[in-house]
Amino acid sequence: MDPDTMRGDPGFGGDVYWRRRMSVLVAVLVVVAVVAWACSSSAGGPQRTSSAQSSQSATPVTDPLLAGLRTLAMGTASPSPTPSATKTTQEARTRRPGETCAESDLVIGMQGKQEIYADGAQPNFLITVVNTGPVMCKADVGPRAMEIRITSGEDRIWSTSDCVSGAGTEVKELERGVPYVRSLDWDRRRSSGDCRTDPPNALPGTYVVMARMGKLKSPKGVFHLR
Repeated sequence: MDPDTMRGDPGFGGDVYWRRRMSVLVAVLVVVAVVAWACSSSAGGPQRTSSAQSSQSATPVTDPLLAGLRTLAMGTASPSPTPSATKTTQEARTRRPGETCAESDLVIGMQGKQEIYADGAQPNFLITVVNTGPVMCKADVGPRAMEIRITSGEDRIWSTSDCVSGAGTEVKELERGVPYVRSLDWDRRRSSGDCRTDPPNALPGTYVVMARMGKLKSPKGVFHLR
């Protein structure tokens, strides 16, 4: 056959040549796209793992396109639980109802009845303790364990921990999410550790009240005496 005839045949030389070039180009673009996707996924954060990945990684991969497709499939796998979440779940399973509450599970609140008290009116406060743990637990809310303190600037005016008689303990069972509530009236008198029989009255002014239990503290409540 004449070589010039083959080069000039439009059904073979030019058409087939460009089809082959286009096939190679498409294959290269697919591989580049898959590789770029894999690189962007790995740069965005730690690669997610699953049991399916472990079995796939044991098989040698020679085809870049297959490797890219496997990477796409593995990107949809569910993430493994974080160590902190696993630890929290394990701790919840080991806790038993009725054990002493962990401080990290308790939340203390303080709410005053009003902000301004007229002359002779006794301030009233509501103290709440809420168990946010997974099970029922017990907490001591007695005056030796939970203190309600009133201050004015640097001056310590009054505290429930002053002159506590008896054991001073009061253990309560706290169900999850159910607050323990205590109502407290203050007679507007100062208190001290020496247990005076006739303590002086607090002067008119601005005061701050707060509840404390171990390292836990409630938000501060501000009120005024007239």
